[in-house]
Amino acid sequence: MASMRDIKRRRESIQSTEQITKAMKLVSTVKLQKSRTKAETTKPYFNMMYETVRAMLEKSANMTHPYLTAGNSGKKAVVLITSNRGLAGGYNSNMIRLIAANGFTPEDTVIYAVGRKGKEGLLRKGFEVPKDYSEVINSPLYQDAAEITQDLLDAFQKGEICEIYLAYTSFKNTVVHIPKLLSLLPVKLEEREQSEQKAALTAPMNYEPNEESALNAIIPKYISSMVYGALMEAAASENGARMNAMDNATSNAEDMIAELSLQYNRARQGSITQELTEIIAGANAIE
Repeated sequence: MASMRDIKRRRESIQSTEQITKAMKLVSTVKLQKSRTKAETTKPYFNMMYETVRAMLEKSANMTHPYLTAGNSGKKAVVLITSNRGLAGGYNSNMIRLIAANGFTPEDTVIYAVGRKGKEGLLRKGFEVPKDYSEVINSPLYQDAAEITQDLLDAFQKGEICEIYLAYTSFKNTVVHIPKLLSLLPVKLEEREQSEQKAALTAPMNYEPNEESALNAIIPKYISSMVYGALMEAAASENGARMNAMDNATSNAEDMIAELSLQYNRARQGSITQELTEIIAGANAIE
């Protein structure tokens, strides 16, 4: 059995940890309130932009444009959004597993990392990370999303990448955060075939001044909006995940402190009883 000194030292250590987890929970709660408001404000536009552009491209099934067809060479690009810090439960590990679960391999995939944890995790698995935007997640701005988009489209036009995906954590509520993977470019072949079948039932899409000019303006804004919306949701999800993780850690610390206090009191009572027994035994021996 551990001595009273060992029990007391361990209890004090856990109490110090509990103070840290409480402070981190409070900080995450405040950050969550701010990021949640931004995410909920951005989400309707985020969803509508995705649906509108996809619907527009479906109605333009017979149109050819570099942004709508995958190249014969190049790798798949995944914009992976994680956090720069740990202590957020399974938030970062879930995103790393999402990449592996969807068939992305180091041989045919490059990672555009937003967040050091995702970058470090995939580098260990052998993935190439040509671009690192880790500082963006600390305070996401639309300009940051536009810069990421420009890098992606430059690589797409050069043939370095042939497909663009977006991996992020969708914020549903304080407790539920859902890892998601979206295909941004190009439109998948099966979707193009389905849209051709629907062509007779849908109104044609007209572009002014012409298709190429319109898509050159629309597609960058579309991807920028999607990346910005994902950044907002990921920031809210990260703070929510960290708040829950710190809340659980605080509760576990309280349980451990209660258990150690009980052990300490039992050890103390046993020590007092032993001392009393020795005193009584010594007094009887003298008599």
